[in-house]
Amino acid sequence: MQSKSLSAIAGMAILVALLVAAPASRNTYARQEGPQPPVQQQPEPAKPPSTAPGEQGPQKQPPPPQVSISVQSNLVNVDAVVTDQDGNLVTGLKRENFRILDEGQPQQVTNFSPSDAPITLVILLEYSGTYYGYFGSKGAYWADIFLNDLKPQDWVALKTFDLQIHLKEDFTQDKRAIDQALRTLGFPTFHEAVLFDAVMETIDQLRDIKGKKSILILATGYDTFSKHNLDQILNRLKETDVTIFSVGTAEEIDLYSRSGAGINYLQAKNQLTSFSRLTGGYAFFPRFDGETPEIFNTVAQYLRSQYTLGFFPTTAQDGRYHKLTVEVVDDQGNPLQLTNKKGKMKKAVVTAREGYVAPRPVPGY
Repeated sequence: MQSKSLSAIAGMAILVALLVAAPASRNTYARQEGPQPPVQQQPEPAKPPSTAPGEQGPQKQPPPPQVSISVQSNLVNVDAVVTDQDGNLVTGLKRENFRILDEGQPQQVTNFSPSDAPITLVILLEYSGTYYGYFGSKGAYWADIFLNDLKPQDWVALKTFDLQIHLKEDFTQDKRAIDQALRTLGFPTFHEAVLFDAVMETIDQLRDIKGKKSILILATGYDTFSKHNLDQILNRLKETDVTIFSVGTAEEIDLYSRSGAGINYLQAKNQLTSFSRLTGGYAFFPRFDGETPEIFNTVAQYLRSQYTLGFFPTTAQDGRYHKLTVEVVDDQGNPLQLTNKKGKMKKAVVTAREGYVAPRPVPGY
């Protein structure tokens, strides 16, 4: 009888334990399967600075020349170099010292940037097999010399052309990268030279780059296989704000050939001269290697010493080519006079692009 009572009591205890445990197991299941409340994130402790007070952190290389995505502006920018009659640069001029005439009509200079700005430049090097024996390697050697005249803040890219156009090094401030690219040039693959196509492509690629931009052409001036002709490239140059400096690499043909370089070379030389004249640059034709260091130093100084002038034309927006004249005056408004080597007063010389293509009129206005 007593054992039966104990069994009954034990059974009741087990039943009570099961009833108590059941809700707990249901709650555990609900916590596992139901939507979870957001977990409260604990704020991370503040980290100590990576550098001590007063010290500078690691310096990042500035970004490459930026592309502008702005549209619609009739602002005309003109880069101008001012020298005396002997080619010495004139610096320290102010906006009030400049006058711009658009088709003979005076314009107000609204934008003005002084000289000594960083350079954004493409070295465009002819590397064709036809003329390699004369000066193909010379052009690469000259380009290497030019790197010595660049400053750390300048941006430079390297392109070569023969039958094809090759980007050897994109814009960089690391001049060693350009030097290494020049040293890896082997014998040219093709004997043709697509000068016009190379200039056209490079101008289009620089179209939306902000700031001052230029091309340094190291070439013979010959074009043998371009898709574009001379008229097309000259018309395109009238529209661009890229300044072109040209260094002819074939002048020694005219110097050492018994009958001279001939009419073809004279045409090639004239083409390089026209590229530079239309865009406000200079063309050089060295006959001896000893001339090249001074030439490249001059190019670098002229690039860095350009004044950037901007104006909003008051002339008609007729889609035509407008002739520009840039003048420099003294504080009294008279033409700026400078003393030459002989002690005589001479007018300052201004080199700038010769004109621009006005935008076409908008229909309905």
